[in-house]
Amino acid sequence: MTAVSCFESSSGMHLSFFFFFDLSFLSVVQVPTNMYNKDPDIVNGVYWSEALNKVFVENFERDPTLIWQYFGSAKGFFRQYPGVKWHPDEHGVIGFDCRNRKWYIQAATSPKDVVILVDVSGSMKGLRLTIARQTVSSILDTLGDDDFFNIIAYNQEIHYVEPCLNGTLVRADRTNKDHFREHLDKLFAKGIGLLGEALTEAFSILNDFNQTGRGSVCSQAIMLVTDGATEMYDDVFEKYNWPERKVRIFPYLIGRESAFADNLKWMACANKGYFSQISTLADVQENVMRYLHVMSRPKVIDHEHDTVWTEAYVDSAVSPSLTTTVAMPVFSTKNETKNQGILLGVVGTDIPLQELMKLIPKHMLGIHGYVFAITNNGYILTHPDLRPLYQEGQKRRKPNYSSVDLSEVEWEDKDYILRNAMVNRRTGTFSMEVKRTVDRGRRVLKMHNDYYYTDINGTPFSVGVALSRGHGKYFFRGNVSMEAGLRDLEQPDVALADEWTYCNTEEKHEHRHLSQIQAIKLYMMGRRPHLKCDRELIQEVLFDAVVTAPLKSYWNSLALNKSENSDKGVEIVFLGTRTGLSRTKLFVPTDQDFLTAEDKEGVFNADHFPLWYKRAAEQVPGTFVYSIPFSTENKSVVLASTAIQLLDDRKSPIVAAVGLQMKLEYFQRKFWTACRQCTALDGKCIISCDSEDINCYLIDNNGFILVTEEQSQTGLFFGEVEGAVMNKLLQMGCFKRSETCRSQRSRSKTMMVPCDTEYPAFVSERTIKETTGNIECDGCLRSFVIQQIPSTNLFMVVVDNKCDCSSIPPVTMDPIEIILSKFYFYLFGTAAAEELSAHLITRGLHVNRLTWWWRSKGLVAPVLSSLTYASAPQGSCGCSVAHHHLRVNVCVRMSLCCKAP
Repeated sequence: MTAVSCFESSSGMHLSFFFFFDLSFLSVVQVPTNMYNKDPDIVNGVYWSEALNKVFVENFERDPTLIWQYFGSAKGFFRQYPGVKWHPDEHGVIGFDCRNRKWYIQAATSPKDVVILVDVSGSMKGLRLTIARQTVSSILDTLGDDDFFNIIAYNQEIHYVEPCLNGTLVRADRTNKDHFREHLDKLFAKGIGLLGEALTEAFSILNDFNQTGRGSVCSQAIMLVTDGATEMYDDVFEKYNWPERKVRIFPYLIGRESAFADNLKWMACANKGYFSQISTLADVQENVMRYLHVMSRPKVIDHEHDTVWTEAYVDSAVSPSLTTTVAMPVFSTKNETKNQGILLGVVGTDIPLQELMKLIPKHMLGIHGYVFAITNNGYILTHPDLRPLYQEGQKRRKPNYSSVDLSEVEWEDKDYILRNAMVNRRTGTFSMEVKRTVDRGRRVLKMHNDYYYTDINGTPFSVGVALSRGHGKYFFRGNVSMEAGLRDLEQPDVALADEWTYCNTEEKHEHRHLSQIQAIKLYMMGRRPHLKCDRELIQEVLFDAVVTAPLKSYWNSLALNKSENSDKGVEIVFLGTRTGLSRTKLFVPTDQDFLTAEDKEGVFNADHFPLWYKRAAEQVPGTFVYSIPFSTENKSVVLASTAIQLLDDRKSPIVAAVGLQMKLEYFQRKFWTACRQCTALDGKCIISCDSEDINCYLIDNNGFILVTEEQSQTGLFFGEVEGAVMNKLLQMGCFKRSETCRSQRSRSKTMMVPCDTEYPAFVSERTIKETTGNIECDGCLRSFVIQQIPSTNLFMVVVDNKCDCSSIPPVTMDPIEIILSKFYFYLFGTAAAEELSAHLITRGLHVNRLTWWWRSKGLVAPVLSSLTYASAPQGSCGCSVAHHHLRVNVCVRMSLCCKAP
């Protein structure tokens, strides 16, 4: 394979060879539109970084799971492998700048506390104030989730841009930065500028914040955006910053005049900062970036090749899927520049979360069990309830999507016990009652979860395992011959879970074309000794294949017996086992999307069992669960499933679930036929559902209508049709209302809170077999009866028609929005923090090998087998964790950030 470079900018593409190759064999260099792509520094960097091509290819050949490998230069160019063609936006601009990305910022600099001072005196009117706003906005772009900041505007008075945040700093997450940007537009210039008072305020904030133990502890800076300074203010620096010079000063001179440039240059040099002059809007981006080189000097001089991991995010400019990035800084090692602290850039690789999910041994977790991981800030790296944000009216994720906090999905943990323990990188256990929504949020499952958690060594992550009580504790195993197992496994009606890993076919190129069943056969027959497989899981799935094999002939006999399915009402029958094996039999050709990859809730997935399997497991053994599915677009069918449970004293593991899909019209016809069969001697009914005096409904245990005389009401929630009856059923305890929370969305005017929307769901009481009730409607008494259909989750409800109860409002499933003011958010978010003492053990990462993420493989499985209860390693990094909105910043080694040159 030949690897060459492709140099790309908004003005075109230039090959460093005279031959054109497939871009997948190239590393491509991208340069932002606002940079001159023939700048000598950029051209020189492009040429010397071509040596990475060979490394990229070798790494990919060694580990094909390395989707993206790249190098982000401190000069602004971005080398990416494999190559893709970059397309300008609608304005003809390629705005991607690698230096603004979280992975670059986190790797290049230590976490920092920043106060931005903006001059709004009269001399800043017009274009200068516009440039100043853009400069502040660009500075905010360079701050990451581990940084803290505030913005102060000054003239003859001090004005906090956000008045609610006087005298403190807030975490630089996306929500806070966007909020402050809104306030920048409200700035206007007038009066005179008293810089001395502004500097005093800034130093006081940084000192006070440092004393609280929050923030970065020792990496601090003041960004000064002004059109000049009439004096040097050495008295202020002498009082607050000398001789230690812990706070760096970065002046940005706005405008072409340089009358006061000498004073600002002196401030920068006397306080270990950097001076920049910005004359036009086009100068802003590049000049702002220069401060990152200075802030990175401690790491560069100490040659700390610390590995950083980002939280889950979506960067639509690079990849459309949820990803985490592993990155590390690259320094100049030349003897003549070794002590100057020159940062060359940041090298990194992306790990799709889907790859991490494949490492989870789902068969060991039980039906409802799952694995999740969070960052040191409490952000979710992976969780089955992690729902990406989507653009309104579109099916693609919003750009720069960042993952949500653990408290927003494990919202039942009201006191943040689980979250805080994992953020503190402890090892332990926790239990709580939980509610899990399924079927697009229409249904709820109530469970008691036991959580086991510990930290992942060498990363800022903690991993947790949630096991639902009653499932996953006992397994049923048996032995069969390899020949019998492979024979039954290769039958056409058998499939294995798409996203489960029985054999690792991704590790080597020669295995990538293999299906899981093909890989299992080669492995068991000893023809691929280097293929890595889970032998225990394979033995269990072979056993399931043999035990369930008789179903094939049974289903075939049913298909041949036309009397059993004369009107072709039953379309599909299916079975699934704990090992991810499924069998299906198609009775009627159909273009349905059930049991396909598009039906995410209906198939074995990387993080969950099928919905029909989970719902059947929660019912009494032998009970069939009927429902009209909401997870697919096909509302003209009914699903029915039941769990297969082996009874052995108190040990009764569920080994499989079996079910069928039938036409809704067929199911309804069967119901009406049964309703007309009466026990009277003459076979006639005293009263039946054909009578105009009554309404008959068949509803499921969540209150959704399966059968009614009005076809338009099928699939609706019963409370929307019979509000008076549903209200009475709730009062009588036949049904219970249950609220679930969701908060994984952002609002332009309201900050995100742990629970910003409540979604009601309803569940029947299992002990109710039959009951009657009366409803008074405007002096008229209306009667009803509800009766459970034996061995099902269904209820027949009969309501008389003699009263008009339309005055009683319906019971709906409309969500209820919970709004908290921004002031409450900030007040609560900056509450006193509890101390966190956790030491992140980092491991070396070299630019010539980009295979670090391999180290994370195998870290999840040991947690399942044995969780120790020893305390996590303790350090003295001086980090702290506040309320979950003011998330903890990454631990910084004192030697790294305090020995600044």
